[in-house]
Amino acid sequence: MVAELAIRSRLKIYRSQDHEGSTPSRGTEMSRYKPRNVQNFVWSEELAYAVGLLVTDGCLSSDRRHIIFTSKDIEQIGNIIRILKLKNKISFTRNKKSEAYRIQISNVQLYDWLLKIGLTPNKSLTIGKIEVPSKYFIDFLRGHLDGDGSIRTYIDRYNTAKNSKYIYRRIYVTFISASKEHIIWLRENIIKHFKLKGALYKTRVKSDSENPIHIIKFSKKESLSLLKNIYYSDSLLCLSRKRKKYEDFIRNAK
Repeated sequence: MVAELAIRSRLKIYRSQDHEGSTPSRGTEMSRYKPRNVQNFVWSEELAYAVGLLVTDGCLSSDRRHIIFTSKDIEQIGNIIRILKLKNKISFTRNKKSEAYRIQISNVQLYDWLLKIGLTPNKSLTIGKIEVPSKYFIDFLRGHLDGDGSIRTYIDRYNTAKNSKYIYRRIYVTFISASKEHIIWLRENIIKHFKLKGALYKTRVKSDSENPIHIIKFSKKESLSLLKNIYYSDSLLCLSRKRKKYEDFIRNAK
């Protein structure tokens, strides 16, 4: 709460109509975005977490210098500011369907480094594997979960008609991406590091959507095992509302 109030005190809100995207069209030749003389950044738990957030909620502008990060959670914006030591102004963007906080980072060195490790403009369809050291994959995965992933909990009363005692607490973890190559890479690394497979499938937001959404969904047992690894310390940077879902589930299961 204190951190959120501190961030809000710096927040300069402006109201706008739909803003134009800064990513190139799908047909843009990706050769335009080859990294230049890249300054390497030193990997850490926090930087890996930030990369996970940028892979999901970030955007590399076609101008080759700006990185745009958007989130509905002010805490998420605050985490990016803290990790990257930013002083940028936070703005507020709105369209007909949603509202979100937005920060634009102007950093050519960071932009080119993100290109080098696997991020791309128009990344939702073009992103593949990310060059994350194995040591920091779990922190990257936590960022991915906080961005486009979800933790769902609910009470299953489906069979209570048979027996009133048939009430079960359920928890499922999912990761999503519009890129099949990326979601397959993500699943392969989860299997490699944690021996957890999940179920891989695809769906469409709308029946006439051109591109499907690819999903990894983990069962209750696998979800609990994966989340235990993801939240391996009390002091980790993470989206607190998602961690609370997991902790509440564990607490109520006792």
